[in-house]
Amino acid sequence: MKLTLTGHDDRYAVEQLQLALFPEDTQGEAVSTLHRGSTWLTATAKITVGGKTAAASRRLKASEETVRLRRRILQQSYYLAAKQLLPTPPAWGALAGVRPTKITTRHLLEGGTPASAQKLLKDVYYVTPDRRKLAVDCSVSTVKAASLLQPQDISLYVGIPFCPTRCSYCSFVSRTIGKKTELLEPYLEALTKEIACTGELLRASGRQVRTVYIGGGTPTTLTEPQMVRLLDTIRDTLDLSRCIEFTVEGGRPDTLDLGKLRAIRLHGADRMSINPQTMEDSVLRACGRPHTGADVLRAYQEAVDAGFSAVNMDLIAGLPTDTYDGFRRSLDTVAAWNPANITVHTLALKKGADLFEKREGLSTPDTVSQMVAYANDTLRALGYQPYYLYRQKYMSGSFENVGWSRDGLDCLYNIYMMEEVHTILSLGGGGMNKVNLPDGTLRRFHNPKFPEQYIEKIDDVLRQKEELFALL
Repeated sequence: MKLTLTGHDDRYAVEQLQLALFPEDTQGEAVSTLHRGSTWLTATAKITVGGKTAAASRRLKASEETVRLRRRILQQSYYLAAKQLLPTPPAWGALAGVRPTKITTRHLLEGGTPASAQKLLKDVYYVTPDRRKLAVDCSVSTVKAASLLQPQDISLYVGIPFCPTRCSYCSFVSRTIGKKTELLEPYLEALTKEIACTGELLRASGRQVRTVYIGGGTPTTLTEPQMVRLLDTIRDTLDLSRCIEFTVEGGRPDTLDLGKLRAIRLHGADRMSINPQTMEDSVLRACGRPHTGADVLRAYQEAVDAGFSAVNMDLIAGLPTDTYDGFRRSLDTVAAWNPANITVHTLALKKGADLFEKREGLSTPDTVSQMVAYANDTLRALGYQPYYLYRQKYMSGSFENVGWSRDGLDCLYNIYMMEEVHTILSLGGGGMNKVNLPDGTLRRFHNPKFPEQYIEKIDDVLRQKEELFALL
């Protein structure tokens, strides 16, 4: 869909909303105009789709202009025009960003109440009632999680960018190794150097680790001895005396057994993530996942037997060949096991995934909407509460990913990473460091994406860590 700007260059703000409201292949044209008068700043949007045209305007006193308020009226005018052409009002209204909760979290931290935060989403961003409640509930969890932090605290992400095979919907930068494991040892050797460097920098800076998350890829692609060596390196090299949460992303049950789970628990981790994505065997096959629903149950029971205090389970709404009834069965089955966390993702079609090109057997946006609504209603009825959420581009129905927890067992790392409330150090290939600077700004530092690049450029990675700590 063509987008033309007149009188301003805030393309990103308008374009991201356009992507959220209209599919990428929509045929049409939109014009976003900003007129500067002596008293008013007026934003107007005119959109033509399917032979129909709609327009809307919003204005702001010129004397009150800021970047944030200017972009707000540009997005409001675009949304109000688009709404006239869409069959139903978009759930997230005029919000286009991946983290809608940043608005409500900031509002609460500045002294607002949950009720006033909901009013803000309603009056300014036109968010529907159920999404308003979802966002505010997550922001309440964020405020609570932020209260557990001291100024010198950081969180640590350790990336293991390897998987046994690649799922059809996956766009993560990772190496599919199958039986070719020759990269694992040199990768772990390089990672050990980065862990050692980070430990020295942490001690010199007085920073302390509050949460640890080992993600991927599929970290449990590592053998049991390799995993134990990694965990022992982290524990022996870093000061974890203030660490209150240590998560390992188990992911696929075909990489787990009782021995490996017990070893992970014994050597420091207290949270495990086991991600069925679906319990329907036919859908698993369609996604290229070489395991069954029965394997998921086996892995979950073994994680409980290994002594993990919290287990997360991921599901995805909108997987190829899945149906509303199939998704409902998957959610009901997983919820009956009563895991500490259930994360409900909405399928996002990304260019790095095989499914992006094939697009076979996908659910309609209406079906995905029913899946998401069923998950929200069912989990709330069972006593789960939403604690973090985020959105992605190209997501089915323009919905969201939501983490649900029971008994207050929120995954703190997920909150800290998504809400950017303190510094996240990332180690390993593909890692992104998010550095909260003393002046309140955020700087991002990327590690090399692919394992081969990470191994080759490990000396550059270590120098970047030194630069990062110099900023802190």
